[in-house]
Amino acid sequence: MAGPTTADRGERHKPKSGPPRPPRGRSPRLPRPRVLIVTGVALLLGAATIWILYGSQWLRVERVTTTGTGVLTPAQVRAAAAVPVGAPLISVDTGDIEDRLRRKLPRIDSVEVVRSWPHGIGLKVTEREPVLIAKSGTNGKNGENREGGSNAGKFVEIDAKGVRFATVQKAPRGVPRLELTPDQAGAAASLRRFGPDRLVREAVRVAGDLPPAVARDTRAVRVRSYDDVSLDLSGGRTVVWGSGEKGDTKATTLTALMKAAPKARHFDVSVPTAPASSGS
Repeated sequence: MAGPTTADRGERHKPKSGPPRPPRGRSPRLPRPRVLIVTGVALLLGAATIWILYGSQWLRVERVTTTGTGVLTPAQVRAAAAVPVGAPLISVDTGDIEDRLRRKLPRIDSVEVVRSWPHGIGLKVTEREPVLIAKSGTNGKNGENREGGSNAGKFVEIDAKGVRFATVQKAPRGVPRLELTPDQAGAAASLRRFGPDRLVREAVRVAGDLPPAVARDTRAVRVRSYDDVSLDLSGGRTVVWGSGEKGDTKATTLTALMKAAPKARHFDVSVPTAPASSGS
């Protein structure tokens, strides 16, 4: 019996006519009950957390505490901070409170506002410390008084950064006076080149380099120019310091010089390698 012809084999392999069948795919699976339960619980927990933090009465500001005050009172700090008592603790803008305190109370050098869960806000304050004082309004050109009225006779406190931060009625005890007394020949050039603020910072720099024993005896720091700073000590003694450079070396030299000449009235350490004393 003859086998299939070539034509018969072609007929069998010829694709069937008609529209193509759609590809078979898997039917989409519905979420398992466990997944639905976990998702629902997560949503409920998130909603509950938001409500507890923002909507409930459990985590709201009820008290404001202050630490680190000295001259300022806790009441002054709390009033300036204006913490929104009763507001949700999480919504309190601590950075805004810090900025407001520094702006309203220049005596504050630094402040940290912290949340104290569940109901508190803490204000951690560091006050500026005066290292020099100046007569109010006496730091103008050529050292003349440029103010009057209510500030006349008062004192301005200056911190270790040269910042004038407070005006007080009475000079604090143990803080040297700043005297800007530029000599007439060099005053204009010195003030024009450096300005009063730079001269004040130079005086502060010198005050910070003084040996502790000398600092306790210092009554005034006089600035005639950038490189002409001198000290008035108790008992009518004086020290020529020069510029603020090499402060540590000058402090060491002055200590040794005072020990070597305890009865001297005048000391010069403007050139620390060649100190001098006189008036014994």
